[in-house]
Amino acid sequence: MISRRQLIGGAAAAAAAAIVQPRSGARAASNTAPPAANGPRAAANGAYPRARYDQAVVIDALGGLGEFNPDAPDDAPLSARGLSDARESGVTVVNFTVNDVGNGPNKFMAAVKNIADLERELALHPDALMKVVRGRDIQIAKSSKRVGIVYGCQDTTMLEADLKNLRVFANLGVRIVQPTYNVRNLMGDGCIEKADGGLSKMGYDFVAEMNKLNLLLDLSHAGPRTIAEGIAASKAPMAITHTACRALADLPRNTRDSELKALADRGGVAGLYFMPFLRESGQPHAEDLIRHIEHAVNVCGEDHVGLGTDGSLSGVPMTDAYLTYFKKQAQARAAAGFAAPGESADVLTVVPEYNEPLRFYRLANDLKAKGWPDSRIDKLLGANFARLFAQVWDTA
Repeated sequence: MISRRQLIGGAAAAAAAAIVQPRSGARAASNTAPPAANGPRAAANGAYPRARYDQAVVIDALGGLGEFNPDAPDDAPLSARGLSDARESGVTVVNFTVNDVGNGPNKFMAAVKNIADLERELALHPDALMKVVRGRDIQIAKSSKRVGIVYGCQDTTMLEADLKNLRVFANLGVRIVQPTYNVRNLMGDGCIEKADGGLSKMGYDFVAEMNKLNLLLDLSHAGPRTIAEGIAASKAPMAITHTACRALADLPRNTRDSELKALADRGGVAGLYFMPFLRESGQPHAEDLIRHIEHAVNVCGEDHVGLGTDGSLSGVPMTDAYLTYFKKQAQARAAAGFAAPGESADVLTVVPEYNEPLRFYRLANDLKAKGWPDSRIDKLLGANFARLFAQVWDTA
């Protein structure tokens, strides 16, 4: 989960135990835009125009805000650097997790507190941030040069076994909800449950209530059967906001081709993350992410694939403090019982070549160098998720 109290990229996954640099010949992370059409790859296909990126709707379907600061208290306000990074990223909208994941007590009030903290940030920075609750808000965020924040929940434990609470969170602005987070809960089985029991009766009722409230069903972190049953049960298109292709890396957090295809056939969108699960072992790099993106497009079609990094809009610093913090996070997740296979203290939870605010523009240029047309890149960057969000949220 990325919460206001974590403020760093990849907090949902494993800790980093070593500094990982981009591969030989790859571009190092920086805060400057790549030069236009002057590299060996760019010469063949040109560059994705920076002016086009600046005009594009860019959506991180699962992300966060802020820079790494291990000394900041849990409720520390967003820093000037965090705001600057958000602006620099060019991201129009980010799906921001507002709940605490996992089974346990006091999940309802924890989510309400997180929403209150985020509302404070929105009030403090109306020139930089805005709340997004409708499809048209996406274009308002873009035209006003603000970062739109969508409230999302990973898990349903914040409902505390009462589906009436879903309307409470909808009224507070939540627009995206996952039924499960890795392990079993009252709605069904997460992706690391060996039984793969699918949705429970309450889980089916949850899907129906999501449809009734015009909320987007997000099947990330769910088991294969839960994903398949959620797709079949939902009367509206759904998402898997942050995942990768299990056909390329056979790990539980990734999604099988059969479910990816079913999702697309029902009008949904899958977001590819920048996470360790892009490889079965070792540090993922740019070529691994692009391999998953291209496979997902081949399975789903170019209208049904987007990006959900599972990281902060800021890059993460390669410092001892950062690495120590993530090691502790990995240990805490393992102790809590919801760490997924593929998380490792030896693997950084970013794609090193894209460890900066302008990561989506860097990726757009790399895809252009592989021969992608600008129109397809536009869809991946955010047009596909923007269409899905509006279709679900704005239904009469």
